Amino acid sequence: MLKIPRPLARAPIMLYRLGLGGLLGRRFVLLEHRGRRSGRIRQVVLETISVAPDVVHVVSGYGEESQWLRNVRADPRVRVTCGWARPRAARAHVLPAAEGVAVLEDYRRRHPLAARMLGPALDLPALAAAEPLPVTVGDRLLVVRLELRRAQS
Repeated sequence: MLKIPRPLARAPIMLYRLGLGGLLGRRFVLLEHRGRRSGRIRQVVLETISVAPDVVHVVSGYGEESQWLRNVRADPRVRVTCGWARPRAARAHVLPAAEGVAVLEDYRRRHPLAARMLGPALDLPALAAAEPLPVTVGDRLLVVRLELRRAQS
């Protein structure tokens, strides 16, 4: 599995801090979460696999090893910034494998080229295959649903 160097993975956070997160479009979100041990606010930029007005889906490409995933399991209260929008409070839910696979299948249908490229990078050839994804993919590639609260007017 391709591991992105930490400085490179954290570089997009600065765009959001400068108010320029919209340059990344709606394909990425800034997720603010609370450290499970320190209690400090942490930030990570994640690629979205689906975006609706009140729900965003992201994937933990490193599975259970992802610190952000461990943190949102411990405290699902998060804040999400998508595109040029203001940050919104949200609740994170790790989907069961079968539900996660359904979201990934929808992603593959909408973004076939991206899925073909992502498969080898994550050491998941099934993402690039034409056959339906086995449910076991949902055990390794964890899908997280971020349920956004209504924006305050």
